[in-house]
Amino acid sequence: AMSDGRADSGSRRELLFVDQPYQNHNGGHLVFGPDGFLYIGLGDGGSAGDPKGNAQSLHTLLGKLLRIDPRPSAGLPYSIPPDNPFVGRDDARPEIWAYGLRNPWRFSFDRSTGDLWIGDVGQGDYEEINHAPKSSKGGENYGWDRLEGNERFEGTPPADHVRPVFTYRHSGGNCSVTGGFVYRGSQIPSLQGAYVFGDFCVGKLHALRLGASGVTEEHTFDVGVEQLSSFAQGTAGELYVLSLAGNVLGIDPEE
Repeated sequence: AMSDGRADSGSRRELLFVDQPYQNHNGGHLVFGPDGFLYIGLGDGGSAGDPKGNAQSLHTLLGKLLRIDPRPSAGLPYSIPPDNPFVGRDDARPEIWAYGLRNPWRFSFDRSTGDLWIGDVGQGDYEEINHAPKSSKGGENYGWDRLEGNERFEGTPPADHVRPVFTYRHSGGNCSVTGGFVYRGSQIPSLQGAYVFGDFCVGKLHALRLGASGVTEEHTFDVGVEQLSSFAQGTAGELYVLSLAGNVLGIDPEE
C-alpha cells in the first residue's frame, strides 16, 4: 500500500489465469480462509449442462473451489499448500480443494466455527447450499453435473458425492442462489448462528440453522432486495446486502 493508504497499482501481478470457454458461469469469488490460504470459486465454464464435463474432471480448474497460497514459489506466481487433497497425484490439479460445482456464488467461512458454506447456482430446477465443517480435509465432490441438488441430472451419481444441506426449487420466481454468511453480529440476537442467503430474482432473505442431522430450522424474511447479488460482513459481524440496482443495505433488527 502507498503512504496514503491507496493500493500501489505498480505492485499488481497476475496470480492465476483460467481460460473461460463460454461467457457464463465464471464464478470468481475470492475468500481468504481462517487458515490464511486463498480460496477461489470457479464455475464449470458455462454454456448449459456442463457440456465439457469440467465439474467432475480433476484435470481442470473449472467447476471447483481452489485453495492456494498467493506467495510465489518454485517458479510459479503462487504456492500449493502441501495438505491440499490432490497434491502428488498425476491425474489431478493440485490447486483443487473441492469439485462438482456448477457456479459457486458465493461462499464464506463462519467466523466463529471456521465451517465453509457454499451457495451453488443450479441449472433449471434446483438451487443448493453446501456445507463443510472446519475439520474437512478437502476433496469433497458436490455432485454436479451428475446431480442438480439431490436429483439426477446426467449420468450416474458419484458414489462419493456430498449431498447439499439445503435445496430449493425454481418456484415462485426463484432463479439463482446468492450465498451469504453465518450471522455472528450482536444487533439481531435471534439470527445468531444462522446462515443467511438469498435469491437473485426474488430477492428475499432466508436463514437456516444446521444441527447434527441436517437443517433444523428455516426462515424466510418478508423483506426484498432487487437483484440481490452479494453479501458483505462488517468487522462486528453485522451483515450487508448488495444489489445490482446500486444499493448497499444494512440488515437491521426488526422494530
